[in-house]
Amino acid sequence: MSGGVRPCTLVVCRGCCCGDRRKHPGFDHEGQLAVLRAAAAGSGGRFAVRTSDCLGPCGQANVVVVQPSGAGRLAGGRPVWVGFATDDASTDDLVRWAAAGGPGLAEPPLTLELQFVPAPREAQDRARR
Repeated sequence: MSGGVRPCTLVVCRGCCCGDRRKHPGFDHEGQLAVLRAAAAGSGGRFAVRTSDCLGPCGQANVVVVQPSGAGRLAGGRPVWVGFATDDASTDDLVRWAAAGGPGLAEPPLTLELQFVPAPREAQDRARR
């Protein structure tokens, strides 16, 4: 991060269902997180990655919340919840969108838009406060 400006952040769920080999045995959850972290490290601070405990919509695991950067929020961007992120294509789409600026600054890849899911009610309530 340069100058204290908050970058776009990918919040990767790694709670009860997301990242669980039993739920998605054919997907390399650790590998996905490694790819996201490596891309963020090589992005020159354009985006960051962090993990979170259960984010809520377990039936749509793996969930990633794309939080807008400070500039993206000023431009009207709001957090976007992406579900079913269990393949290399969606991981690549997340990296491309975050590197391009994320919500408020860049349009998401069309294929990623198909994976948008509503935020759980608790998250919607927190956002209104």
